[in-house]
Amino acid sequence: MGRSPCCEKAHTNKGAWTREEDERLVAHVRAHGEGCCRLRWINYLRPDLKRGNFTRDEDDLIVKLHSLLGNKWSLIAARLPGRTDNEIKNYWNTHIRRKLLGRGIDPVTHRPLTHAASATTVSFLHPAEPPKTQPATEESKPPRCPDLNLDLCISLPFQQEE
Repeated sequence: MGRSPCCEKAHTNKGAWTREEDERLVAHVRAHGEGCCRLRWINYLRPDLKRGNFTRDEDDLIVKLHSLLGNKWSLIAARLPGRTDNEIKNYWNTHIRRKLLGRGIDPVTHRPLTHAASATTVSFLHPAEPPKTQPATEESKPPRCPDLNLDLCISLPFQQEE
């Protein structure tokens, strides 16, 4: 009566990919390019992907880049070779965000959480900012962000000459 799902028409399984299917896809991408298999290739099968847990250095870099760039996962991933934007986003939401909250740091603003922040008074000044009438001292200046090279460029994809 009803239409059968496209998966049944193509005689493919709906669940996880088998090793044989992955090998066939890798061979296809090598021969014909990414095409419609782009996401599977980018997120799982590319030979330059890094496997395994994130290192402490990667954690620190993700936090620093997130404080500068926000949720721009593709820009953050460009600074972490072998990691995908989707992988970093998922890792942020499941691990780093919770760690920051556990340490009393707001994962959005990267500033300490205070109980006063939960009060109903709303202010657009950070509590550490000096009032405009007083000169700023070394102690009252917000911490300086480290110099990070965030110059990004767009170019054609690398292709080996035959």
